[in-house]
Amino acid sequence: MNLGEIREKIDQTDMQLVKLINQRMEYVLRAGKLKEVILDKAREEQVLRQLLAQARGLIRPEFITTLYESILTESKALQERNLKLVGFQGEHGAWGELAIRSYADDMIPIPCVEFAHVFEGVRDRELDMGMVPVENSLEGAVTEVNDILVDTDLKIIGEIRIPVRQCLLVLPGGDYRDIKVVYSHPQALAQCRSFLSRNKLEPRPFYDTAGAARWLAQERPSSTAVIASPIAAELYGLDIVKEDIGDNTDNFTRFLLISRDSSPVAGNKCSLVFSTEHRAGALFEVLHVFAENEINLTRIESRPIRRNPGAYAFLLDFLGREDDPVVQQALEKIMEKTPFFRILGFYPESPTVR
Repeated sequence: MNLGEIREKIDQTDMQLVKLINQRMEYVLRAGKLKEVILDKAREEQVLRQLLAQARGLIRPEFITTLYESILTESKALQERNLKLVGFQGEHGAWGELAIRSYADDMIPIPCVEFAHVFEGVRDRELDMGMVPVENSLEGAVTEVNDILVDTDLKIIGEIRIPVRQCLLVLPGGDYRDIKVVYSHPQALAQCRSFLSRNKLEPRPFYDTAGAARWLAQERPSSTAVIASPIAAELYGLDIVKEDIGDNTDNFTRFLLISRDSSPVAGNKCSLVFSTEHRAGALFEVLHVFAENEINLTRIESRPIRRNPGAYAFLLDFLGREDDPVVQQALEKIMEKTPFFRILGFYPESPTVR
């Protein structure tokens, strides 16, 4: 390798080190939610012994000790700040992280492998809240999230609608004319089908849009691009060749903010889940309660109840305040007509982020 190539390898290694330290801090913050006290001397000594056992070659034990003590000092300082940890599904740079950033400045996005892990992290108090997508304007309901909502005891305390503006990302300095294949989540590839066809680019599926961006930055394959969000480009040091490459500009995803506790903020929107008796007209009777009270429904979705094969639950959103007597009377009537009924939460209706 020449000097330029060696320096490029050093830069890539430095980026990986920073990302790994950031990942360690995220785990530290999650652990801090489960500990009664921050200081744990025995644990610190155990970790240092493990690290010193790996000190070989060019790495001196003194360097390991100094580095670890610095990391430990920063870790304890972060735990003492009692930051709000909000889980999302996917890698850093996913649309869920963008939803968290857009919702509030004081939230720390924490990546989770699966949607179920977001709910479990909130339930088990590792996370303060979770941000999950419930529906997309083009693809419809996110079935996995809706299935979990049917059974969860967690509450919905907020929502946000995020425009999905897919971008074509390449390695820094890459030439657009050299691109032959494009990796991304199958849904993102489908949303950009016309762009890919028009430019004679071969689509290849990847498990996650942000994951594809991370893979491109690490593996650096030639003639390759990915479709992902603008913040994925920012986080993984990629160049945006083309913005907003989706076939439909009216592409939005609605995210829900979930928590263990109900929001103290009064809201003008409500989500609930219920089931009906297995007879003709049962669902109509429930919906008629809303109609006769002039309550505006904004969504209704049906999902099979896994613990009761053949039965269905209905997820429903409407506009109305918890302290409105008309709303309360309507909900009381619905409870009488349904064998299963649960309010998921009252929360403020969110405008679309532009």
